[in-house]
Amino acid sequence: MDIDRSESRIRAIHSDLLDIYGEQKWDRDSDGVRQLLITILSQNVADTNTARAAENLFNDFKDYEEIEYANIDELAKSINPAGLPQTKAKRIQRTLKALREETGDYSVNFLGKMDDSDAQAWLENIKGIGPKTASVLLNFHFNADVMPVDTHVERIAKRLRLIPFSTSNTRAHSLLNEAVPHEIKNSFHMLMIEHGKRNCSARNPTCENTKLKKYCSRYQLVENGDLKPEEYPPENLS
Repeated sequence: MDIDRSESRIRAIHSDLLDIYGEQKWDRDSDGVRQLLITILSQNVADTNTARAAENLFNDFKDYEEIEYANIDELAKSINPAGLPQTKAKRIQRTLKALREETGDYSVNFLGKMDDSDAQAWLENIKGIGPKTASVLLNFHFNADVMPVDTHVERIAKRLRLIPFSTSNTRAHSLLNEAVPHEIKNSFHMLMIEHGKRNCSARNPTCENTKLKKYCSRYQLVENGDLKPEEYPPENLS
């Protein structure tokens, strides 16, 4: 299967995802700083653990200043359910320091006044904030024209031949951001995550049970072909 991320194909995939899973609901957090910190907590961890860590964080510390200047071990203990507590504690404190030094307060509002690419670059300049974390804040909080690509989205995009298997996560953000129309970026992102959680898992995917199978190289080559699961993706499928 050739790579095809044409707008018509992406819109067709989006339409089928909507038919399967329905419109995804999400609550926009009016506090962008809180949303950014929760996104940091969510890196490489399940939603339930993120929620537990966030609840601890905002209960254990009275405000952002207290979080920024907290003893690192105490902060790490608070957010432990999110995993990598020491690493994420340092990321959180670096982020709050950068926001305070930029604005004199703890606010992300200035990012909404910047070009999307400049805002993305400003966030990624903070050690520990990559394209996905930055894109989540900018897209969900400011409706910026950026495409968050987490592990589910990246995996599915490769299987559906939207991007090559050799594509790095950074490059995946660039390619999908360019290809997915602005007005469906948020919805497409959330639906791809839902599909990844419910059907297109890393191991033993069940995409043959959905209409997405017609786009899927794994279904065609493994479930409906002669390739063994451990042989996918084949070397000749870039």
